[in-house]
Amino acid sequence: MEIRLVDHIGEKLLSMLTYDASQPMIFSSGLFLFLFAGFLFFYGFMRKTPTLRILYVVLFSLYFYYKSSGIYFLLLIFASVSDYWIAHAMHRSRTRRARLWLVTLSILINLGMLGYFKYTNFLIEISNNLFGEGFLSFQNIFLPVGISFFVFQSMSYTIDVYRGQLKPLDNWLDYLFYLSFFPQLVAGPIVRARDFLPQIRQNPLRVTRQMFGFGVFLILTGLFKKGVISDYISLNFVDRIFDEPLLYSGFECLMGIYGYALQIYCDFSGYSDMAIGIALLLGFHFPKNFDAPYKSATITEFWRRWHISFSSWLRDYLYIPLGGNRKGHVRTYINLLITMLLGGLWHGAAVRFILWGALHGMALAIHKLWMSIFPRQKALGYQMHWPWRLIGVLITFNFVCFGWLFFRAESMQTASLMLHQIFENFNPTIIPQVLAGYTGVFLLILLGYALHMLPGLCEDWAKRVVTAMPLMAQVLLAACIVWIVMQVKSSDIQPFIYFQF
Repeated sequence: MEIRLVDHIGEKLLSMLTYDASQPMIFSSGLFLFLFAGFLFFYGFMRKTPTLRILYVVLFSLYFYYKSSGIYFLLLIFASVSDYWIAHAMHRSRTRRARLWLVTLSILINLGMLGYFKYTNFLIEISNNLFGEGFLSFQNIFLPVGISFFVFQSMSYTIDVYRGQLKPLDNWLDYLFYLSFFPQLVAGPIVRARDFLPQIRQNPLRVTRQMFGFGVFLILTGLFKKGVISDYISLNFVDRIFDEPLLYSGFECLMGIYGYALQIYCDFSGYSDMAIGIALLLGFHFPKNFDAPYKSATITEFWRRWHISFSSWLRDYLYIPLGGNRKGHVRTYINLLITMLLGGLWHGAAVRFILWGALHGMALAIHKLWMSIFPRQKALGYQMHWPWRLIGVLITFNFVCFGWLFFRAESMQTASLMLHQIFENFNPTIIPQVLAGYTGVFLLILLGYALHMLPGLCEDWAKRVVTAMPLMAQVLLAACIVWIVMQVKSSDIQPFIYFQF
């Protein structure tokens, strides 16, 4: 009996220390919550020892990334070493030409890593389609989790050093801390070096009661969004529709698209909430990444509210360098289209992502043209009269959902079948039957959208209530949320959608 117990404990420890591709570590997993509790306990003793604290967090972050992507954590270390020394070389360079060559080298290294792991399979597929199957056979390259995020963070650092907006760090460990910090490592938000680096060596470390309470609130809301709403409607409705659209009616396909719009929002914003909340518990501030995007009355407003750290990164490091809106109307529209095409390609190596980016680029260009024709609308901004704003919200939401169809569908054929079912086989008479068959799913969808559309004052009130709670009440609230998650979760861990990007 004792030998079996020892063997069982040994197996558990081995599983905790080794990478398992089928069980990546995510914030909503029991293993992470268990390890984070232990991590946080010892972290509290390092408030006045910055170097020890930094080393401790770096080691945990590398372990976290190893449990998410295996040996590919070495890519993260390589990126940190490469851009740390390139930034120093730029700072020492006396000529603009030398700095330009160095920042170009940094961009090529980062985009080279991203391109190889993310787009090689796509290029091979295109080559085989053009020249015949088997023309190239080197395929199925593993995509390391979060590479799109830490590559963008590292590029922002070297570009800001090149622009003279940032001085390079004197300590490589600090840069590795910035690049590997586990809350935002695998799915954002994309944190700018100039915002984060000044926080690294704060001494003593300060986590105020307000920061702690707000962090708890964000973690719990994120866990609810991801573990209850997103996972449940995904497994019990959305995935089924997109896997076999011909088995479902037009109404079910349409509801599948609306369901996915809520799923991806709750999944991604839920992750961001947890990341920002965990960072607050550790004494760090991240920028807000979502601001009720489905309340947007225009596509421009949507991109100011959706994945804010990504859209602002594209604006500052791609759109503005292309010329922004400084070179005439036509050039502005072209810049918007190029920016969103590349933004679509960043999300995934497939024609459907390029099409998704093109749709949003064209919509942004058309809205820009509209604003130039009717400048008064631009001046009104978010303050347009409510009937017009309601119409704008409905149009924008449905356009975004139409785009999500191409984002979610496994192929263009799947997207085509979904549209065929919606427009050719839409049978209103079966709506009551569908609602009765998926009562739990539609109640959660209704709840999710209702919470999303609540006025901001309601969210502020909830934040204040949770922040003001005694610690024991917060613990009980957390236990309640975890219990709810456990009741609705499947037997398998459901990775966050943006893990694959």
